[in-house]
Amino acid sequence: MIMGAAVSTVYYNLKLKHPTLDMPMIDYDLALLIQPMLMLGISIGVIFNVIFPDWLVTVLLIVLFLGTSTKAFLKGIETWKKETIIQREAAKRLETAGGEAEYAPLPTGPDAAAGTKALTSDEAASMMDNIQWKEFGLLSFVWVAFLVLQVTKNYTSTCSTWYWVLNLLQVPVSVGVTMYEGLGLMSGKRVLSSKGSEQSTLKLYQIFIYGFFGIAAGLVGGLLGLGGGFVMGPLFLELGIPPQVSSATATFAMMFSSSMSVVEYYLLNRFPVPYAVFFVVVAFFAAIIGQHIVRKLVNWLGRASLIIFILAFMIFVSALSLGGVGISNMVNKIAHHEYMGFENLCKYEA
Repeated sequence: MIMGAAVSTVYYNLKLKHPTLDMPMIDYDLALLIQPMLMLGISIGVIFNVIFPDWLVTVLLIVLFLGTSTKAFLKGIETWKKETIIQREAAKRLETAGGEAEYAPLPTGPDAAAGTKALTSDEAASMMDNIQWKEFGLLSFVWVAFLVLQVTKNYTSTCSTWYWVLNLLQVPVSVGVTMYEGLGLMSGKRVLSSKGSEQSTLKLYQIFIYGFFGIAAGLVGGLLGLGGGFVMGPLFLELGIPPQVSSATATFAMMFSSSMSVVEYYLLNRFPVPYAVFFVVVAFFAAIIGQHIVRKLVNWLGRASLIIFILAFMIFVSALSLGGVGISNMVNKIAHHEYMGFENLCKYEA
């Protein structure tokens, strides 16, 4: 479901521009910095998913989702208040000037204070022009490299020497691409353009922080069967990235990571394929409809904070629904006196 929604959302966002800057909605440099480590975390998380008991996965899911949704909700309130101030100031200027002025949605990124001239969200650009092919190629290289390693690993014995060698080969691939992007950001050759007027060269410790959160998000995604976007979206907001760009970039990275999760779970025979195909198709079209409606609402209300509130609400609902299913399964296992401890990875059979 997450993969289907991510693919359709990325397709939709590829035609859009940044809300305040002359650049694509997706920040490719930010995605290139995060996505390789996200993929590495996914692989680690899938292994933990096999080892960890269901009750522990359920508890971790509930705690993470409740914490993330609360954090996102508070960020939404903060952004809403800023938008209200901007609207009031715009109304005062309109009264003073005595003329007509058009209010644009609050550019909630760092350029809000700088008064950067906004581009309307409805100015859809050519999809091909919005794709930064070099960065997209590197992201695709990481995905293909991980795919080859995962498929090859499927033909080895679990816990054999080659099994662990193929697992460890994922480290130089992900770390190498992340460090390539990180060195460019440290030297000033590349910038996180979506931060607008707060663009600056990153320090080494900041690169490590980004990498750590990328692995953490991937680990959570692989462990809980998610794409990592639930973690990356709120994180990007905390880094000062506008809500529209945070959502688009997190979904872009999630498209790669969630599709890799699907491949890994398929190789582990962890889901029925017909059901998966059905939910991918449903999620694909549902995401397109949702994107269109939310974009219209943001433009109509002039409040990008709506995206943050929707994100917080969806995470909260996921905590209740998935947590409820997990608790129900736990109760059923307890009633039937089933084993609820840790599993042995080396004895697991797909």
